[in-house]
Amino acid sequence: MSATMRAAVCVRAGGPEVLEIHEVPVPSVYEGWSLVRVEGAGLNRSELRTRQGHSPNVKFPRVLGIECVGTVAVSTDAALPVGQTVAAVMGEMGREFDGGYAEYALLPNSLLMPVSTTLPWDVLAALPETYLTAQGSLDALGIVPGAPGRLLIRGGTSSVGMAAASIASAHGLRTAATTRRPDKADALTAVGVDHVLVDDGGSLADAVREVWPEGPDYILDLIGTATVPDSLKLVRRGGTVCVSGSLSGWLIREFEPIAMIPPGTKLTAFHSDSLKGAAGAPVLQRVVDEVQAGVYRPNVDRVFDLGDIAEAHRYMENDQATGKVVVLPRTQS
Repeated sequence: MSATMRAAVCVRAGGPEVLEIHEVPVPSVYEGWSLVRVEGAGLNRSELRTRQGHSPNVKFPRVLGIECVGTVAVSTDAALPVGQTVAAVMGEMGREFDGGYAEYALLPNSLLMPVSTTLPWDVLAALPETYLTAQGSLDALGIVPGAPGRLLIRGGTSSVGMAAASIASAHGLRTAATTRRPDKADALTAVGVDHVLVDDGGSLADAVREVWPEGPDYILDLIGTATVPDSLKLVRRGGTVCVSGSLSGWLIREFEPIAMIPPGTKLTAFHSDSLKGAAGAPVLQRVVDEVQAGVYRPNVDRVFDLGDIAEAHRYMENDQATGKVVVLPRTQS
């Protein structure tokens, strides 16, 4: 192993240009942490916000990246042998300590999830944060395989939205999903969405009632705070709304629970930090198995080299992606 590595360092808050490729020392290993040879990292919108300076606890310079997949290069845990394929998500990766935008990452053993897989690195890298969030959200909604129901996904062409649609379709649910761009409808249909609804920024009531006059049983709201009040009106009385995205911000202004939540209707939320490490390992393995079996249909929109990380951030920031964007830290043979 070389003493140095390439890393995409966020040198300060700002635009994509603040992500600079530096040659830095490979991190030294110490007790409780192991060194992972990063083979792929999925990109996430939370990393855009951190780069822009909206994560006040993050100090620059910092290697971003809240998830990665790879193999154990140096281990301090007998349960994580050298060469073991692993994934890691959240747990302050890329925030309190350096994350996945590098050739190697020093990570807490408690975050590492062993994975058995034959998937190529770009596909595996697209799964951890996205599919754990999607699966956790469906669990929070109370959706189980084989149970009947109607699911509306708001923010359908996000990576989590497409993952949730893929899982829900495999479960046998009837699904509808929103997009702001009609040209992305085919991508949603490809992952199993039954009804594509174009969201022009107003209420979806007419479009939803045309498809399901009584309303959906479940709504997965990935847009977040701006649309939650509308989602509570759209869901069937007694149905459930789960907020798992924050594309529109963190706070619901002037939220009045008694006035805005219809009697019997449930409002819940999911955050992927609750499926990190040991809690997420069996869930991720199940996802990987379903992808390998062809049951789930992950969407890898585009793969970037680490050296093109600024371009990758610009691509995401301009809403060009339909599904997951992945960065590979080294040329694949």
